[in-house]
Amino acid sequence: MNLLDADMIREPLSDLSRAHLDHLEAFSEIDSTNKYLLGQPPPRVGRYRVALAEHQTAGRGRLDRSWFSTPSTGLCISISYTFASRPEEFASLTLAIGASVAEALDGLGIRGIGLKWPNDIVIGDGKVGGILTEVLPAKTDGVTVVVGIGLNVDFQGVGDMAGISSSLGRVTDLASCCDQLPGRSEISTKLIESVFNAMAQFAAAGFAPFIGTWRRFDWLRGQRIRIELTDELVPGVAQGIDVDGTLILETETGRRRIVSGSVLFGG
Repeated sequence: MNLLDADMIREPLSDLSRAHLDHLEAFSEIDSTNKYLLGQPPPRVGRYRVALAEHQTAGRGRLDRSWFSTPSTGLCISISYTFASRPEEFASLTLAIGASVAEALDGLGIRGIGLKWPNDIVIGDGKVGGILTEVLPAKTDGVTVVVGIGLNVDFQGVGDMAGISSSLGRVTDLASCCDQLPGRSEISTKLIESVFNAMAQFAAAGFAPFIGTWRRFDWLRGQRIRIELTDELVPGVAQGIDVDGTLILETETGRRRIVSGSVLFGG
């Protein structure tokens, strides 16, 4: 049974969001919502389309890692949006989306939401979701981006989760961090609205409007970590993000700006 109803998700959207929405599809199972939208016609400039699923059989995360998804436990949302041109601060788009998603989940009563640079959504010491941003090969005017959001909604009834791991060492779900879990349709509507608004705001003003929100949910700040780069491993203490979204790392030789890399713990 599909727990996602496209009409129930679409109807509560604001008039502005519905006016810019080309298409919204909900699946009980799909290989990848991002892959699906990457194969669809791109929206016109300023417009978007959505694909949602309860379960992905071939979900992907950053650096082409697999995204675990058990039937009826998660929520996968992909949104394609077309910018008029490539935004100047394009590298920080994933962080802007993360800030908007964290704020939306917090508004739904999910306690303890945090953001782990650059694209993980965490609660406590467990990963609850992730964001994957991909660019559609240019076929028309504008630049089309597909943003995928994967969330662990409710693990009840799954059994032993010991075999499921993440870069944090464990995973968690939304259900364990709220008094009353919102329905998947309500969560979906809230996230679609927030991501569409974030895209439009990012197109107009870049990353600046999102810096304060990211810093409010910054989970990594103050933690001792290692950054895995292409040719070195850099240890240090995370000191938040700079105005362009780069990670500031305090190392033995001074502060270092990290544009891209994998965050590791321990060792």
